[in-house]
Amino acid sequence: MENNFLKQKFDGLHISPEVESATKRKEVREGSKKITKPTEKIEAHLDRLDEIFSTEDNNKRKFRINFLKDKLHDKFIIKPEDIPESYYDQQRRIVRQEGHGDVEITPNMRKDAETTIVADQKASLDTWIDYLGSKDATYPNYLKYFAFRGIIKLGKYNKEKQKFANRTKETVAPFIELNREALAYVLDALEKEHQGQEQGELSEEFKKYLKNANFGKMYAQAIKDIYKQGGMEKLDIHDGKWIKYEQGNNYQKLHKSLQGKATGWCTAGESTANTQLKNGDFYVYYTKNNDGQYTEPRIAIRMNGKNKIGEIRGAAPNQNLESEAEEILDEKLTEFPDSEAYKQKSHDMKLLTQIEEKQNNNQELSKEDLKFLYEVNNPIKGFGYQKDPRIKEIQDQRNVKKDLSFVFECSQEQISATKEEALKGDIKFHYGNLDLYGLQSAEGLTLPESIGGGLYLSGLKSAEGLKLPENIGGDIILNGLQSAKGLKLPENMGGNLDLDGLTSAEGLKLPESISGYLDLSGLQSAEGLKLPENMGGNLYLGGLQSAEGLKLPENMGGNLDLDGLTSAEGLKLPESISGYLDLNGLKSVEGLKLPESISGSLWLSGLQSAEGLKLPESISGDLYLSGLQSAEGLTLPESIGGGLYLSGLKSAEGLKLPENIGGDIILNGLQSAEGLELPENIGGGLYLNGLRSAEGLKLPESINGDLDLSGLQSAEGLKLPENISGNLDLRGLQSAEKEKLREKYPNLNII
Repeated sequence: MENNFLKQKFDGLHISPEVESATKRKEVREGSKKITKPTEKIEAHLDRLDEIFSTEDNNKRKFRINFLKDKLHDKFIIKPEDIPESYYDQQRRIVRQEGHGDVEITPNMRKDAETTIVADQKASLDTWIDYLGSKDATYPNYLKYFAFRGIIKLGKYNKEKQKFANRTKETVAPFIELNREALAYVLDALEKEHQGQEQGELSEEFKKYLKNANFGKMYAQAIKDIYKQGGMEKLDIHDGKWIKYEQGNNYQKLHKSLQGKATGWCTAGESTANTQLKNGDFYVYYTKNNDGQYTEPRIAIRMNGKNKIGEIRGAAPNQNLESEAEEILDEKLTEFPDSEAYKQKSHDMKLLTQIEEKQNNNQELSKEDLKFLYEVNNPIKGFGYQKDPRIKEIQDQRNVKKDLSFVFECSQEQISATKEEALKGDIKFHYGNLDLYGLQSAEGLTLPESIGGGLYLSGLKSAEGLKLPENIGGDIILNGLQSAKGLKLPENMGGNLDLDGLTSAEGLKLPESISGYLDLSGLQSAEGLKLPENMGGNLYLGGLQSAEGLKLPENMGGNLDLDGLTSAEGLKLPESISGYLDLNGLKSVEGLKLPESISGSLWLSGLQSAEGLKLPESISGDLYLSGLQSAEGLTLPESIGGGLYLSGLKSAEGLKLPENIGGDIILNGLQSAEGLELPENIGGGLYLNGLRSAEGLKLPESINGDLDLSGLQSAEGLKLPENISGNLDLRGLQSAEKEKLREKYPNLNII
């Protein structure tokens, strides 16, 4: 049904180059016969897009997404030669109206304009790509595709007419702003429409556009409807209370409490609220409305499971916290075991608030204030999806070079803000990122003494002649280096360190502490490798084939990727890992001692036997054991916050499933239901598409996702749950049998 919708909506989609390419790829990879049905071709395309975004291998994901972005930029971003002359005419009029007289647009002015227009379009389009490809966007793939096809057709929003202009190849405006709540409003309504479910409260205007599935009109109307309801009544924020929504409980109460409040939170969408509550508890801080009721949402804390904070959002622009909310959040965070990770964010938001107040009251900012404001030593961390807009607002009111020359006790000429200024020599501080991507040699290169943002030198193959600044506030990207010879890294850095081109650690001396990720995925041996004692982000060592000589940090703030290891011999893992642990390459559990606590997913799909495997008591994310051929010796955790992947099992003999599984259960290799005991409730979908018969199959009372029984050849003995939130796939049955089941279970969406 979903693919039929796309076929009807986008004429010729099934014969488009991108769909044909995905179709051929699927034919080759699966060795299947030629795919000719239009809907199956579209499905292959959606599967390919899902594959790009769903991998948990950060390097692969980063590469795939960047590759996709390049393709989409090439296709949809305006070309400099297409910028219409009318745009420059408008610039002339603006300059004249400002009292500067008639000014000729020079080639340099044109080049600057082209750079700005293209950069803004890329950034605005990337915002949509990143969000639709993230785990926060829990909509079905066909709806994500529909939304993306919609936004690339929309130009600037006309406030007077309250609608979007059409986008052409000459449109200079950025792509439309992403409003997560409005998007949820649109896609929830469409999904309910397709599934024949009862709609919530929709305006008559929106219902009219819903019939024709016109994304631009629906999105514009959604924004109007949300803000027409008045948003929230922002009374005293200190007079409020926290409400906890338990994992797996009725999500509709949470969803309804956010309707019409214009928070911008995607949780305001019904399907998103459902998914998020499946995966963990949810806390909302409400203040009073004008009637004295606690109905106004001001702070949200989404959990991964029960103990790990997933994200924190506020009701200020870009979902940042209101300044008055910081103290309230601080007090709440003391209740959570992983609150340390959020203390720095809370500290930064408080300090930014103090600086904002000083600025508004025309008070002098101290040298320390300015160091913080311009992120001289470390980036300012907040709770929103994007940088706190107050940073730029304050900076825009100030003289950047004057401020920074005061900080560094130098002349303003020794402060740089562009690449050209940064490379002229005798620069104390560079404001922002310094992108030297195209540089292939460091010969004659003189960098600033300190850089406030990141330093990008991915074109360098050798560190010969390279002298890095003592302080770099952002990322250091040196992924083209093939050897660490001559490389001297700064003692302090505020972001990520990418050295994935190195195949050996010889001569490599890393900083004592790294707050972002460290990518050394090209290393084939740990010989000579001394890692930082503290890692704030992810650690990628996927190229290591042996743990010999590997000493991991005691504290891991992110993911740990060791998927190249084939043996656990000599491997000593930290006691706790705040992200996922990827050990997919292990063939045996011999010598393997897993951490007591893993806050993300655990990947062990290379294991073919569970004999001797001791898993943590609880895992907050997914557990991948897809390579197991038998459940013999397998003792699963008491609780799994995400999904359980056991697709390699042919039999349920000896399998004891946890009582609590927050995500999907993948058992699509089972050929018989004999001995299979499923939990009473499943937080996600259930995949049993290897079953040919329903004999002995006892399904749970409730499934909060899809139920895949597509391999069944007969419905004899099949007793279905009364509640299945997603689709019920019974495509292996004859039409007559499916019709009988539809009559018996009218509430289920059977395909």
